[in-house]
Amino acid sequence: MKILYGVMILVGGYLLGSMNISIILSRILGRDIRKHGSGNAGATNMTRVFGWAAGIATLAFDVLKAFAAMWIGRKLLGEIGVCLAGMAVMSGHCFPVFHSFQGGKGIATGAAVGFMIDWRVGVTIVVVFLLGALISRKVSVGSIAAAVAVIVSTWVFVPRAPMIALAVFSGVLAICRHEANIKRLQTGTEPDFRAATPDPRNSSTGEKHK
Repeated sequence: MKILYGVMILVGGYLLGSMNISIILSRILGRDIRKHGSGNAGATNMTRVFGWAAGIATLAFDVLKAFAAMWIGRKLLGEIGVCLAGMAVMSGHCFPVFHSFQGGKGIATGAAVGFMIDWRVGVTIVVVFLLGALISRKVSVGSIAAAVAVIVSTWVFVPRAPMIALAVFSGVLAICRHEANIKRLQTGTEPDFRAATPDPRNSSTGEKHK
């Protein structure tokens, strides 16, 4: 039965993660988010292209779907279920089967992972993200810092194998998804974050984030 539950958690978590609201919402608004702004299907690019309301809606859905997957995982298999569900939903969000495997960068879902690991981990990564983004004025800096913070803070606050495995998987995946941003940071070409103007058609190409 545990094996069956594990398979259900992995498949269900991946499919739930693959429901990318930024792509769905942007198509409703008339354009595929992957063809505008940075081309990334995440909350940051939605804010850049369509404005704060679209960005916040995307962020909320990405967090909630991760919470839902991991809550079900916990009910079925405890910490192992949380670990499996977190890995699955992160994978689905970044590589969604419903959208040609072109998804986001896992920062919003990663924040949900952090809170499900432990509230102290969640608070730590949010604080680190905000400090990094505000000081640098680059969301990518905050995102990468938060990805590192989830690993370190889990090791400090919840040094148990399933939670550490989930934290390492989530943090490394998020960092890998920011490869292009890291290269631009190294060359000094990573632009500052700016939300959309009232007319989203005037949005310009920018950095790739969540």
